[in-house]
Amino acid sequence: MDIGTKKLELIEWLIRLNDNSLIDYLNSLKDSEKSTTDWWEDLSSEQKKSISRGIKDIDEGRIHSHESVMKKHDRFL
Repeated sequence: MDIGTKKLELIEWLIRLNDNSLIDYLNSLKDSEKSTTDWWEDLSSEQKKSISRGIKDIDEGRIHSHESVMKKHDRFL
């Protein structure tokens, strides 16, 4: 199936669509495609610092496997 046919099928589906939440989601997806900013720029200073600390922890070997964390906290789940 070529891209033109796929687009026409999507247009036909969209015309019949009555789900407002899905239409809002599709609209936000369309708008996000237009965005030229990097998601990093939308983060707060504290969020950027937290991510940088996490990367530093990984680089310095301060990590735990998913399995070890689940084993340690299994009694709480």
